[in-house]
Amino acid sequence: MTTGMDWRAQVGRSWAESYHLTDRSFAGLTQRLLERIAEREGNHVLDIGCGAGELSLAIARNRPHAQVLGVDISAQLVAAAGQRSEQLGNVRFIEADAATWQEPGFAPEVLVSRHGVMFFDAPVAAFANLLKIAAPEAELIFSCFRSPQENPWASDLAKLLQLPPPTDPTAPGPFAFADPQYVEGILSGAGWLGPGFEPVDFAYIAGKGEDPVEDALGLFRRIGPAAQALRALEGEALASAEARIREWLEDHRSGDLVALPAAAWIVTAGHG
Repeated sequence: MTTGMDWRAQVGRSWAESYHLTDRSFAGLTQRLLERIAEREGNHVLDIGCGAGELSLAIARNRPHAQVLGVDISAQLVAAAGQRSEQLGNVRFIEADAATWQEPGFAPEVLVSRHGVMFFDAPVAAFANLLKIAAPEAELIFSCFRSPQENPWASDLAKLLQLPPPTDPTAPGPFAFADPQYVEGILSGAGWLGPGFEPVDFAYIAGKGEDPVEDALGLFRRIGPAAQALRALEGEALASAEARIREWLEDHRSGDLVALPAAAWIVTAGHG
């Protein structure tokens, strides 16, 4: 489970410090998501859980006459996004919780998110708020992971580190929206219409360069399901765990690249 407090603290700091690595990891998915967003019309765009702003910035560049607003609960991520946006006048970022946030005069016609919506404590209420602030013909489009079993970068790591399975698979976290029936119930319950689910398989780029294995290990030390477990280890236990991860990463190495299979949904819905 990953809570809002986590994002405001250690998790947010880690992602802000490593955004270039996470952007690289999601590159294949980001491209597909941007293609789907480009099919939607609208000059007021809201990026929910915008992180360090890659999606917002790409949309702002592609729609120079649009107003793009990124919202995130992590002050560190909002600061990183702001620094990256200095050359763009049509995008801004604010620290806020999209589950309750409202801004008079800003009614988004397109609401987007790259893996930023699976962390709501009360998802039905959060999506109801997003529907309330949206323009009458607004469209919602976001990505989320499919099951851990379809994402070995997470499930294999969990086995290597002997992490216990979650007691509640729908608790806020990276795989909370893996079940499309569960997500459809959330969106329908919040008033959104016609939820659709497009499966997307992509390469999760974990490591790159002269020593891609060490690069990938550095990524998993900072973010993802292994990071908290590794931070809790020390001495021989830590050395043993990292040795197992290195061996596993070597199996997925191809030259200067470590790429792992990843699976996501692109979810769409319309204003109710």
